[in-house]
Amino acid sequence: MIGIVDYGMGNLFSVSKGLERLGADSFISDDPKELSQSKGIILPGVGSFRDAMSLLEKQKLDEFLREYVADGGYLLGICLGMQLLFDESEENGPAKGLSLIPGKVVRFKGVDANDQVYKVPHMGWNRLEFKHASPVNEGLEEEHVYFVHSYYVDTDESFVTASATYDVEVPAIVGKGNVFGMQFHPEKSGNMGMSLLRNYLSLVEGKEEA
Repeated sequence: MIGIVDYGMGNLFSVSKGLERLGADSFISDDPKELSQSKGIILPGVGSFRDAMSLLEKQKLDEFLREYVADGGYLLGICLGMQLLFDESEENGPAKGLSLIPGKVVRFKGVDANDQVYKVPHMGWNRLEFKHASPVNEGLEEEHVYFVHSYYVDTDESFVTASATYDVEVPAIVGKGNVFGMQFHPEKSGNMGMSLLRNYLSLVEGKEEA
């Protein structure tokens, strides 16, 4: 059973429908006690980093997620949910994140090395480039996925499973132990997105069987 964290800033319906298409059982909740029964959790997110962290802290979900991961639970952050996994963000002034993976969230500059202006946000389809082996991308080939974001994560390359190029090399899939993140929207990324979600589900199911 997959728990989807409801803290007021996520594409809950979109994610739950994506899981439904894969035949996965899931539920949406803002209750740590309910979510603690999940074999795997998804943290979605759309909007401001600072506002999202404020809501997580208000509902004690930040503490719960740290404890859940420390106890070996699998966590997948999507879009803003991925950014929240890191130490901090410069969006709307410095704000602390969950610190589950080292790194900082920064804004696209909007001007490249040749002083050419490029569009921010990074919106639309972009191709993944795999960097490291991971259970999330196992058995898959590099394909396009759908992005919508104005900020990206600056982190050590050892945590970057896949990247996409948009002026800079953007961490697109990250992982550290039992924590994973996808900067794009897998549920809106066609067959590739569904395959990535399926791999995450398989990882969770493997834990259930162990």
